[in-house]
Amino acid sequence: MTGTGGEEMGAQAARSRALAVLRVRSRALAVALLPAAVAVVLLVGGATGRLPGTGWDAARWAVSVLAVLVLLAAAAVALVVARARPAATPTVTIAEESAPDLYRMVRDLADRLDVPAPSAIALTPDCDSWLEDRTHPAHGPPPAPRRTDPAVPGGHARPRGAAAPVLVIGSPFLWWMRVGELRAVLAPVVAGTGPSAHPDIAAARRFIRGLDAAVAVASADRRNPLSRAACAGLARVCRLLLRGCRVHAAQMERGVASAAAERAQAVDYGLRIAAQEQVGLAYAGWDRLLTRVALPAWRMGRWPSRLDVGVVAALTELSRRDRLAEGFASRLGERPACDLLEEPGAMDEAVSLLTARLFHGGPETGPDWSPVDWDEYPEEVVDRTWRTDAARLHRVLDTLGVRRAAEEDTAPGTEGPTLARVLDHLTVPTDGPGAAPGMASAGGPGTLPGTASADGPGTLLGTASAGGPGTLPGTTPAVGPGAPPHTAPTDDPGTLPGTASTDDPIDPSRTAPAPQTPPHPPTDGDTSAPGDTPAHPEDDDDLGGTTTRGAALAAGLSAQLAREEAAAQRAGAGTAGPATPAATAGAAGPDAALWDDGALPLLPLQPPRSGREILTAHITAMVCCAAMDTAGATPGLDWLDGPSLLFDGARAADLAPSVLSLVETGDPGPLRHWMTELGIRPEKPVRLV
Repeated sequence: MTGTGGEEMGAQAARSRALAVLRVRSRALAVALLPAAVAVVLLVGGATGRLPGTGWDAARWAVSVLAVLVLLAAAAVALVVARARPAATPTVTIAEESAPDLYRMVRDLADRLDVPAPSAIALTPDCDSWLEDRTHPAHGPPPAPRRTDPAVPGGHARPRGAAAPVLVIGSPFLWWMRVGELRAVLAPVVAGTGPSAHPDIAAARRFIRGLDAAVAVASADRRNPLSRAACAGLARVCRLLLRGCRVHAAQMERGVASAAAERAQAVDYGLRIAAQEQVGLAYAGWDRLLTRVALPAWRMGRWPSRLDVGVVAALTELSRRDRLAEGFASRLGERPACDLLEEPGAMDEAVSLLTARLFHGGPETGPDWSPVDWDEYPEEVVDRTWRTDAARLHRVLDTLGVRRAAEEDTAPGTEGPTLARVLDHLTVPTDGPGAAPGMASAGGPGTLPGTASADGPGTLLGTASAGGPGTLPGTTPAVGPGAPPHTAPTDDPGTLPGTASTDDPIDPSRTAPAPQTPPHPPTDGDTSAPGDTPAHPEDDDDLGGTTTRGAALAAGLSAQLAREEAAAQRAGAGTAGPATPAATAGAAGPDAALWDDGALPLLPLQPPRSGREILTAHITAMVCCAAMDTAGATPGLDWLDGPSLLFDGARAADLAPSVLSLVETGDPGPLRHWMTELGIRPEKPVRLV
C-alpha cells in the first residue's frame, strides 16, 4: 500500500524527533564519559613523559577518581533505567484459541494496511484502544510469532526476535459495537504498528519508558538515609533527561499518530464516522453503569459479573428514553463484536472482576467478596444495602440516646426500628406543646440527647479526641491512585433510588467536589435550640445547610462507617476463600502480574462520601425499607440510575426533594405527604439486617 503525502510527512517527522530523543541519550553518555576521557589523556601524558611534575600527578589522581565515580554513577543509572519495570495497563489477555475470529479480523486489517500485526490482543475496562509495548522482561515472555512479520513500511525489516506491541481494546466496545464498527475504530490503532516497528522510534520509546520507570523507582519511600540520597540523585538525573526529551517525544507521538491516521484513511472511512458516535455513547454508558450500578454492589462486597452486558442494557434503555439516541436500537440487529469471542461470558466475568479490583480494590477471594448476577441484583444488593444502612442509622440513634418509643401511649408493637423514630428526631421542634416528643435531655431543651456531659456515656459520636473511636466524619479511608480514564462524580441526592426522571440524560463529563471539612458536633455550651438553625453556617462544608440534629447524626454515621470499613479491611487482610472462576480461568483471567496488589485500587471512582451524602442515603434507605415492609414496594434495578424503588413494577415518584427538606430544614411535611400518597406507614417496625 502506497502511503500518502501526509503519511510520509508524519512518519518522517516522527523519525526525526526519535533521532532527537536518541541524541539526548548520546549527549548524556558523552557527559558521563568526559571525565574518563580526560583521565586517559592525563595518564597517557604521564606515561610518555609529556606531562611531568607534581601538579600533573595530583591532577591525574583527582581526575581519575572523579572519572571512576562518574562512571560508577552512570552505570548505576543505566542499570536502573534498563531494569526498571515500565508501567503497563492491567488487562485481560485474550488467547488466540479463545477468539480466533477476532485475531483473524485484526490480522486481515494489518495486511490491508501493510503493517505488522499486533503480537497479542487484550481487553481493558475502559472506553479506549491503543498499542502497548510489553517487550520488557518484567512483563513476561512475549508470545511466539505464528507467522513471519512483513517488512516494516519505509524499507526497514522488523528486527529478528522483536515482538510487535499488544493491541489493547476497551471491553465496552466489544459488547456494544457491531463488527464493522469495531473494525473501523481499530483501523488507525492497528496502523500504528508500522511506525512502532521502526528501529529509531522503538529505541526512543524504550529510552523514555525506562526513564519514567526509573523515576518511579527513585520515588519509592525508603528509610535508609543512604538509599534516599542515592534515589534523590537518580531521580534528579532521570528528570533532567526527561525534560530534555519532553518536546521531542510529544512531537514524535504526534507524527506517529498522524502517519497511522493517514494510512487508515482508506479502510472503512465512512463507517468510522458513525463508529465514533458509538465510542462516545459507550463511554457515557460505561461511566453511568460504574457509578450508579456497580459502585453500590462493590460497597456491599459483591461484584456484578456481567458488566459489559449491563452496558448494552443501559444503552438500549437510553435509546428508548432519550430522543438523542433514536435510531441506535436499529443497530442491534447487526452482528455484535462480542460474537468474535468463543466464550464471551467468561471474558465478561474476567473483565468485570478486573474492573472491581481497579476501581474499588476488592480482593479476588474470600466469602465476603463474591459475584452477583443481574437477576439477583435487586435482592442481593439493593435490598441488603437499604436494610444495612437502615440498621446502621438506628444503631447510631441508639448511641445518641434517642428513645425507640416516642410516647408512653404509643401503640403496642411500635417500639421497634421505625421510620417515625427517625422523622421525630430530625423534625425541628417548636417551643409549645407540639414539640417533638422524647427529645428532652438532662442538659435542657437546648441540648441534644447524650450531650449533657462531655465525659458521660451519652457523649455524641465524633466528639472524642483525635485518634479515638469517635473520629469525625471525613476520615473514611480513601481508595487508590491513578488518574484514570474515569473519575466519576460523587453521589448526589439526584442519584438516590427512585429519584431520576425518565428523561434523565447521560452526562459523560466528570467533576470532583472540593474536599469537605468535618462538621463540628454541638457542645454543652451551645445555647441554640436543636434544629432551629443551620449547623455552623460559618463553616464552608456540605453540612452548612443542615440542622444541628442532622449534622450530629451525620457525624455519628460517618464515624460508624469509618470503623466498619477499618474492621472490614483488617478482617479481609487475613481472609482467604475459594478462588472465583475468573481468577482461575487461565488466559481468560486478569493479568495480575501487570500491577501491584498493594496499590489497589488504581483508579478510584470517587473520594469518600461527605457527611451530608451519607445522612441523605441512610434516610432514603430507611424510607425504602418502610415502603417495602408496609406498602408492598419492591427493590429494583434501573440500568441508568442504579437501585430504585418499585410500586407495582413502576418506579416510585421523586423522593429526593422530600428527603432534602427533612435534612436541610427539619421539615418532614413533604416526606410525610409523599408517604401518605403511597400508603407507607412510618409508625410500623421494619426488618433490618
